[in-house]
Amino acid sequence: MRVPTCLFALLSFNLAAQAATAEHDVVIYGGTCAAITSAIQVKKMGKSVIIVSPDKHLGGLSSGGLGFTDTGNKAVIGGLSREFYHRIYMHYDKDSSWVQQKKSEYGNKGQGTPAMDGENRTMWIFEPSAAEKIFEAWIKEQNITVVRDAWLDRAKGVKKEGDKIVSITTLDGNTYSGKMFIDTTYEGDLMAAAGVDYHVGREANSVYGEEHNGVQVGVLHHKHHFGAVKEPISPYKIPGDPKSGVLARISTEDPGVKGEGDKRVQAYCFRACYTNDPANRIPFPKPEGYDATQYELLLRILNTGWGEFFGKFDPIPNHKTDTNNHGPFSFDNIGYNYDYPEASYERRREIIAEHRTYQQGLLWFVANDPRVPKNVQEELNTWGLPKDEFTDNGNWSHQLYIREARRMIGHFVMTENELRKMKPTPDSVGMGSYTIDSHNVQRHITAEGYVQNEGDIGVSTNGPYAIAYGALVPKEGQGSNLLVPVAMSASHIAYGSIRMEPVFMILGQSAASAAVLAIDGNLPVQKVPYDKLREQLVKDGQILEYTGPTSARGVDPKSMKGTVLDDATATKIGDWQNGGAAKKFIGNGYSHDGNAYKGERAATFKATLPKAGKYEVIFAYAPSNNRASNVPVTVKHAGGETKVTVNQKKEGDVDGLGISLGTFDFDTNAEVSITNAGTDGYVVIDGIQWIAK
Repeated sequence: MRVPTCLFALLSFNLAAQAATAEHDVVIYGGTCAAITSAIQVKKMGKSVIIVSPDKHLGGLSSGGLGFTDTGNKAVIGGLSREFYHRIYMHYDKDSSWVQQKKSEYGNKGQGTPAMDGENRTMWIFEPSAAEKIFEAWIKEQNITVVRDAWLDRAKGVKKEGDKIVSITTLDGNTYSGKMFIDTTYEGDLMAAAGVDYHVGREANSVYGEEHNGVQVGVLHHKHHFGAVKEPISPYKIPGDPKSGVLARISTEDPGVKGEGDKRVQAYCFRACYTNDPANRIPFPKPEGYDATQYELLLRILNTGWGEFFGKFDPIPNHKTDTNNHGPFSFDNIGYNYDYPEASYERRREIIAEHRTYQQGLLWFVANDPRVPKNVQEELNTWGLPKDEFTDNGNWSHQLYIREARRMIGHFVMTENELRKMKPTPDSVGMGSYTIDSHNVQRHITAEGYVQNEGDIGVSTNGPYAIAYGALVPKEGQGSNLLVPVAMSASHIAYGSIRMEPVFMILGQSAASAAVLAIDGNLPVQKVPYDKLREQLVKDGQILEYTGPTSARGVDPKSMKGTVLDDATATKIGDWQNGGAAKKFIGNGYSHDGNAYKGERAATFKATLPKAGKYEVIFAYAPSNNRASNVPVTVKHAGGETKVTVNQKKEGDVDGLGISLGTFDFDTNAEVSITNAGTDGYVVIDGIQWIAK
């Protein structure tokens, strides 16, 4: 029998009222994946717990469209986080889960990854509805109470006694008391309402002694900038005429100075789910308020012949996609989210609605505007919204991708220096490994009068890194019974790697373990003994250290003959980007110039050789078809300098890594320099090897 809507609402109200009458050991605010692992861990450790969620749907981004998981090194994903991906594997191991597609047709992508114990297998790619079913079943299995659509009263809903939270009250008037509180929201709303220090925007590099934080004017990483287009694009309505006005979605503000801080936030989008199965496909809707002028810049880009519009239509099961931003003008709504982190609920809803209109409008524009190149338009019209996803929200994701909002300034602040292993990380409670990644923050006009994006950056962590327990807890005196595993304590650029869904699940579990130990010891969270916490985490399968290879494709320089310098040891001029997609390379990756700023990038390798004599010099560069054919290299030796031009498209004839530059006489000092001046493709530096002859 169908329950009437009014009766259902009454039942929900009574559930919330009943849940609010009792004190719980742990109160979790938020409905993200971290809320779920936190609650399950509390329950497994024998304490009472409640999830107070502003969301109706559990799982956050993991059930909101991000099914093509950003994992990094899967070997450091343990505990309940790994169990979730095992449950995903079990779901797709059933024939009944393959409705629009046969399992054999999809293939083995993302499937069958062995666990550390070689038994439980995992799958990292999935449909939004599959993730939500698993989260809901998991919560039901553990008999965890969830109160939904319950929004914290951010103005006066946090009651504290000293530095201790006593209760939280939601806008519907219900109050939830607890011994410990965990804020699992992307926005850090409970943390902020409790008076804990936090930051919004990018810190200057000088704040934490970092290299890649702050404004990134002149830094071009990935392909999400206008260097990816064959020709420069004018930002003006009449190309080249500033008096004609500026096209939509381009800022006329000064972008700032490289390395300085600002209050801007990296762009948001929906990780939208599309399908090309005609039987399950709904045509892309024309959103209310559609305005074709918002996409004139995209039209100019497409008309240059740029052909990567479908670059991030990543396939997930049943003929669907997890679709992400890709390119200079795509699904990221650059510059329209700056006030979101601290905005009122009403203003946030407006921002979310504007993002939906922008993204759906972009799809409608490409699918219907007659000016769009025919081949792009025809291909997009093979796609649409899936009938069986997000059925209560117009088949559109209920979760905007909040890549970054508030970030706590806690007991310990994670920075790029810890992620890159330039400084040690104390008291590990889990690990991350994904590239340090920020999406674009603004779209501006350059001094030369062209349009450019700013803020996109990707920096290698050179393998997995530990995350400190102190980054989950406030400073002493600000919150003795509060843990924050999502809006945790990290600089903007460090958060760019930590902010992955598997890591949030890891940190949620670790935060819950600490909360229970704090209850048992009657301790503030800042005083939980790390040895006891560590013992619990290891017992529960968390990975706290990693000593394995950072990449199976990397060659250990110590295993190579002679004297070898990796690119990480080179003295560099300009911003070289990190790469690791080649089949083989030295160490943990290589550096490249992004095929931009020609004449402004250089690198020098200086070695001290064991003795004077003749040495063959090998230049390793990870060859590929998109490399430059004319890279200028200078070898300094005892007889002077020798200049060599290297074709990096050519497969390496020395161990597949590179080529010989020749044999030269050296005293004990040796030097090789590379520049990107006048080059016709990507310039790559992987390493230099000197072999005695």
